[in-house]
Amino acid sequence: MVCILGKPQPNPARLLAFELVMQVNQEGAYANIRLPELLGKSKLNLADRAFCTELSYGTLRLQGRHDYIATKFLDRPLDEIDSKIVNLIRIGIHQLTKMRVAQHAAVSETVEVAKRVAGESKASYVNAILRKVSTHDNNLPELQNLQPLSRLAIEYSHPEWIVSAFHDLLKDWQMVEDLLAANNAPVMPDVVAWPGKSTLDELVKLGATPIKGYVNAANLNVIPMNFAPITERRAGVQDRGSQLVVENFLATFESGLSWLDMCAGPGGKAAYLYNSLAIKDPQAKFLANEPVPHRAELVKRVVNNQQVISVDGTNASNFPELYDRILVDAPCTGLGALRRRPEARWRKNLKDLKELVLLQRQLLDSSYNLLKPNGVIAYVTCSPHIAETRGQVMDFLSGHKDMNILSLNDLPGAHLNGLLPDGSLQLWTHLDQSDAMFMVLFKKVG
Repeated sequence: MVCILGKPQPNPARLLAFELVMQVNQEGAYANIRLPELLGKSKLNLADRAFCTELSYGTLRLQGRHDYIATKFLDRPLDEIDSKIVNLIRIGIHQLTKMRVAQHAAVSETVEVAKRVAGESKASYVNAILRKVSTHDNNLPELQNLQPLSRLAIEYSHPEWIVSAFHDLLKDWQMVEDLLAANNAPVMPDVVAWPGKSTLDELVKLGATPIKGYVNAANLNVIPMNFAPITERRAGVQDRGSQLVVENFLATFESGLSWLDMCAGPGGKAAYLYNSLAIKDPQAKFLANEPVPHRAELVKRVVNNQQVISVDGTNASNFPELYDRILVDAPCTGLGALRRRPEARWRKNLKDLKELVLLQRQLLDSSYNLLKPNGVIAYVTCSPHIAETRGQVMDFLSGHKDMNILSLNDLPGAHLNGLLPDGSLQLWTHLDQSDAMFMVLFKKVG
């Protein structure tokens, strides 16, 4: 076959990685949702799928560091450069600095993608920048002259406000560095066997690895779309930290109770809770609410349709009755799930935090109004930020004198990973190999 001179010959895996990075950065797509869709439509083999995943996820995670490197060689600010060029340079720099790719291939293959998606002249610009990057020391020794906050923010590619928030909690720069490194480490997905629909033994027989200390948890070494229990909706992709939350909530189980999942989308915790209750107590009442309609549809895929509603959870009058158990898995900054959501660190800011804290407070107040005497509220965030965790606990208890913390230490069978002195818990990615979930149980007196 004769190759036409000058016709772009982009590597399909790199081209797909570019498409994902563009859709995430420019269109607001979620990488963990969009990448499986793109891979499903592609003809890439397993090796190329793995390469594409490593390249795209790594680029998104580390684009702050890559931007720092790129700005040394750019002739104008990043925000004045075509977004295609910026993302191509990020992809090239990731191959040059963080992957086992030969320098000439990292440059030339990225340039081929640039020719296809941006044209010859812009490809020449990308080529020039990447060639300059390839001849310099990209270990960034100059960062050692900076204060820890600035150094870690650049080296580990996290916004400074997030690094600062982690230090407020951990009080130790080495622990912060360990956490940031854990956030950047690729991980295979955790899965949960839904009771009554699959078993841990089945997952293990199909090649998954059981996770010690968990009832139904395993870790996959294949992508979920190739794992039958997932595609058949008999098991779910769910981080072990989220499974721990559900299992701790179920440690408050008594027969004949009514249960509400107030913020159920996209449905992971709701599915685990719903299927567990169906086995433990078929007479138990269960309702899942998700205020965003399209997310409510996702919940309906894993929970009986008649047990899913879509109303504003901050208004207690929207619910048909009172409940014995209420899970408030509150919308949050998601700072605890940065390793699994590569773009999340770039999507939130301090203004978002303030708005989310108010929403969390409103959801807690609503759940209080929906709670029966002696009932229990589980307040959960996938964030360790003080304002979303301990701050909310203090605020809620000060405004609701008939509520006390129900210590997880007092519940037989509860997980005690990350147990705090007041009986709540805080997981950490670098310590627990999970998302950094926060959980507290509130019990109404009388």
